[in-house]
Amino acid sequence: MRKWVGIVLTAPVLLGLAVLAAWASAPDPSFNPASFEQRPLAQRLLPIEEAATLAQFIGPDGTHSTMIVLAADESSVTGVDLTRLGAQTGEDPFAALAQANITPLRQGEQGDWPQLTVPIADLLPSAPAGGRHIGTGTNFPEHAEEASSTAVFQFPKFGIATPARTQVRAESGILLDYEVELCMRFDREIANLADFDAATKGIFLCGDFTNRNALVHLADPDDLDSGSGFSDAKSGPDFFPTGPFLVVPRDWQAVARDLRMTTSLNGEPRQDARGGEMTLDFRALAEKALADMARPRFLFRGDMHLLAPHGRIERDMTLMSGTAEGTIFTPPSRADIIEAGLVYARNLGPFGERDFMDTARNRFIANELAGAHFLQPGDIVRHGSNYLGDIEVLVTQ
Repeated sequence: MRKWVGIVLTAPVLLGLAVLAAWASAPDPSFNPASFEQRPLAQRLLPIEEAATLAQFIGPDGTHSTMIVLAADESSVTGVDLTRLGAQTGEDPFAALAQANITPLRQGEQGDWPQLTVPIADLLPSAPAGGRHIGTGTNFPEHAEEASSTAVFQFPKFGIATPARTQVRAESGILLDYEVELCMRFDREIANLADFDAATKGIFLCGDFTNRNALVHLADPDDLDSGSGFSDAKSGPDFFPTGPFLVVPRDWQAVARDLRMTTSLNGEPRQDARGGEMTLDFRALAEKALADMARPRFLFRGDMHLLAPHGRIERDMTLMSGTAEGTIFTPPSRADIIEAGLVYARNLGPFGERDFMDTARNRFIANELAGAHFLQPGDIVRHGSNYLGDIEVLVTQ
């Protein structure tokens, strides 16, 4: 009898010690690891015979101007205003490029065209001016693995692009994450693959900030293709910074494969990938998007939306590549789950006001906020590229 009494009295203590040991020994990563190329990122312009590198700015008369960039450094770009080569002023960089005669530049002729220098901080966003774009998830294999995703998926991203030198707000109580991506825009509407093939394509560097709270609460981990949570998570104010250059290549596939994109946080490298690592290239992404425009199945702010409002990729929309490995968000740890279980039990379990999953989500967010793993005011996020310039974002309160 004493033996059984001892077992009954000792078991809860042993169980408690086991739970404590499991909690204390749980790993708590602060971000996802990534692989990096051995050579440091070397930023330069593509040869003009391979691609036209464009940048836009507001001229002295208040109109939009497009320059073809001939040189660049960390703070400014130098080039020729395309109006000097026959273009008209206007917001459409593709129209300016089509109107201008850049053949002499490609042939190496110096000419007497006056060059101008513009601070990078004064350049306009390289994205089109629309407020709706096509986002992409888990299109890089390593990121798909860290997100436990088995397929590429897409969703509508809402918001106006910001320029290469900008800010993003870290709102109190929000887990703010970074992503670097490649983006493509077009000189025409894309209603089918024939349109895609015929279009003049421009590629630029972009960022895609994420409110991870929205994903924790809304995303369906068993069906990421539903897109649930992603539009809400990625459509915050200033969540779409863009690089200084719009690169219009002669061979977009070759250039896209070689494009390198990186992220550093306060000087610490976090992401590093090439466009050639994409599971679906931009043509395949366009094909996938065009096949998914019939049904309003994407949740955003409580309403269901189409991927694109008119069944095509509009000229003012961006097609995004998705990001590589190395984001901050990691799944709940063993310690998070144990703590959630204890809180759930303390709140009377199934007889309490919250179910276990709701308790677990809130506990995980609270722990991540306490750990300060995510972006904080004063942080500087830099997205870099070999040919597309770079983006610098200051995180503010």
